[in-house]
Amino acid sequence: MKRIVSVSLGSSTRDHRAVVNLLGEAFDISREGVDGKLDVALAKIAELDGKVDAIGLGGIDVYLYAGSKRYALRDGLRLLQAAKITPVVDGSGLKNTLERAAVRFMQDELKIDLHGKKVLMVSALDRFGMAQALVDAGADVLFGDFIFALDKDIAVRDLHAFEEMAEKYLPDACKLPFQFFYPTGKKQEKPPQPKYPQYYDEADIIAGDFHFMRQFMPDRLDGKIVLTNTVTEANVDELRARGVKLLVTTTPDFDGRSFGTNVIEAALLALLGKKWEDVTAADYERVLRELHLKPRVVPLNG
Repeated sequence: MKRIVSVSLGSSTRDHRAVVNLLGEAFDISREGVDGKLDVALAKIAELDGKVDAIGLGGIDVYLYAGSKRYALRDGLRLLQAAKITPVVDGSGLKNTLERAAVRFMQDELKIDLHGKKVLMVSALDRFGMAQALVDAGADVLFGDFIFALDKDIAVRDLHAFEEMAEKYLPDACKLPFQFFYPTGKKQEKPPQPKYPQYYDEADIIAGDFHFMRQFMPDRLDGKIVLTNTVTEANVDELRARGVKLLVTTTPDFDGRSFGTNVIEAALLALLGKKWEDVTAADYERVLRELHLKPRVVPLNG
């Protein structure tokens, strides 16, 4: 049995474990939160190194993407380099393949016409594949990175303009502690503090990282579609109570919840038997086709 562990800077209350069969092989998959403590995450990765088949990094990115450029986060690199034997991934490879496919799934399988739909993309830098696929589908996308990560009310709606701004701000921003941008640990358990509600209100679809979208989420999201990544059953209940019409997660359901892209990417890496730097988008796409992985679709209201 292959063992996959996601070491997450997120809250330990979101931990989950599942045993699944992938292409005839059994996988023991678990998510272990360290409540925002970077030193604990570094120690955990060092402890797991050489004892598991692959490690995923949750609650943090190593790399952010804008167009053809890649930016490395200081804290993400520290975690990546903490393992010397076991491969470590942050999910970015799947964000550029699986999450593009999720947008196509919404069009082809769910028959959702994305052309002209107003989309609030709460963070495009960590899900550039999803953002680009939505733009290519003709959606009217608001890139919310500066609003929700930097708390700057800058509404960017043009992909090229967004890339130019990212090129300007990211080299310095990547040197800051990751907690500066993103809710980690106990912050993930706090009730949402509504902020910038106008951007949620005007959107037909709210897309991107769940914690980013949740932290400023207004009380009512009636009739909205949410396209996101990992959610617990409590998160699903919360979205239902706020009036969300439909939930689509880019990763499938494993024993009652969707794991993060870092977990799925770690499992695929173990299947491929390659080093992370040697894996191509074509490798991921081939294995995804063989696995027949599909997004999780949860009708909530209406």
